[in-house]
Amino acid sequence: MSETLTENRVREIIEKYLNEKLDNIVKKYSQEREIPEKLSLLERAIRVEEELKTQRDLMEKSFELIEKRFEQVDKRFEQVEKRFEQVDKRFEQIEKRFEQVDKRFEQIEKRFEQVDKRFELIEKHFEQVDKRFDLVDKGIDELRNYTDKRFKLLTQIMISINIPILIGIIGLLIKSFF
Repeated sequence: MSETLTENRVREIIEKYLNEKLDNIVKKYSQEREIPEKLSLLERAIRVEEELKTQRDLMEKSFELIEKRFEQVDKRFEQVEKRFEQVDKRFEQIEKRFEQVDKRFEQIEKRFEQVDKRFELIEKHFEQVDKRFDLVDKGIDELRNYTDKRFKLLTQIMISINIPILIGIIGLLIKSFF
């Protein structure tokens, strides 16, 4: 809007200036010179006015083109701004996903802590089982030692009992053959 005011103001100033100056010039030359020269000056003034009008028209067109260009640039900035808003929304979505991933990792970490506690309990249980096995091993060793001692004792008893029996059997066999 300020461009339109400036443009109108420029027109007014140019027209005012030309009207003032042309009138003075025309009066001055009309008094000093002859009519053909006056006509020549008037023709020149008219040409200058026409040229100024053409220049003014060109300036108006260039102002319009500049205004259109500014509108295009404004539209482009709006598009870029919308794109930045979309990018901001995408970053917000990504940030939310990271927060979800962080929460998931925290849950997984808690689960690992629970699993660690379970492993510690299982390890303690295995230690207790190992102690029981050690006790059972000792019991089995003691039972085997006891069994071995009894077997040796029984073997000695059987040998000591079998020797007289064998001698008796051998004696009987010898009697029956002779």
